[in-house]
Amino acid sequence: MATSMTTSTLTLPAPAKLNLFLHINEQREDGYHELQTLFQFIDRCDALHFTAISEDAIQISPAIPGVKTKDNLIHKAATLLIPFKKVNTGIQIKLDKVLPMGGGIGGGSSDAATTLVALNQLWLCGLNTQQLSEIGLKLGADVPVFVQGHAAWAEGVGEKLTPAHPTEPWYVVLTPACHVNTGEIFSHQGLTRDTPKLRIALALEGDVKNYQNDCEKIVSELYPEVKLAIESLNQYGSARLTGTGACVFAAFDSKEEAQKVFSKVSIRVKGFIAKGLNVSPLIR
Repeated sequence: MATSMTTSTLTLPAPAKLNLFLHINEQREDGYHELQTLFQFIDRCDALHFTAISEDAIQISPAIPGVKTKDNLIHKAATLLIPFKKVNTGIQIKLDKVLPMGGGIGGGSSDAATTLVALNQLWLCGLNTQQLSEIGLKLGADVPVFVQGHAAWAEGVGEKLTPAHPTEPWYVVLTPACHVNTGEIFSHQGLTRDTPKLRIALALEGDVKNYQNDCEKIVSELYPEVKLAIESLNQYGSARLTGTGACVFAAFDSKEEAQKVFSKVSIRVKGFIAKGLNVSPLIR
């Protein structure tokens, strides 16, 4: 027998992530790229509010400009859990959007992961973390790390995860006013696709400042706003692109140091200050 639900609202965060480095090792025959990266969360988050409704439907608000409902990762995530739901109600999901789209900090993937975690509970699906991660991978390579909620070394297309414990510095994150097309970057002829693979032990014990983001050169060439952000932040620290961009970040030892730098660079490029976290706010 289906179980009914109360009308209380569950509110959960959907945190951003940074790729502390990103190496593209090769392109596979199926077109996807083998990569190595180190994921870490930051305390900058979207918020999602989940409320049961009597109508057996998935309602999402507000609409995201330029994105059809069926293409919204939140809607896709909810739809994938329908076969497992054990309640006879639908769901209303309200999104408080903070994270920029197309920024390389995983906003859409994180929203999808939070939706999977929330509805697994609210719909009494009974799925474990590994099962949710496998479902999340259908939505995007970054979704599993958000579901699992721990900083991680990643290989494959980003789905092979090993827990990691990098330092948790303060970051200045700049958000150039552009939306980088991930497909455009990964299909670009100039993209480096032959960076030698690192041994995980060497990477986790080493200083990630010695590694790089293989997408950074191409993104900087195609998006002048990103180039400006990197140049601005490089005056005060070691700036790096996250993911395929557009966001750029640099690490600092203290909040005070990060604030001081941000007050200078934010005159040219918008952004924010955030704390690095090895455990996701969603899991906490």
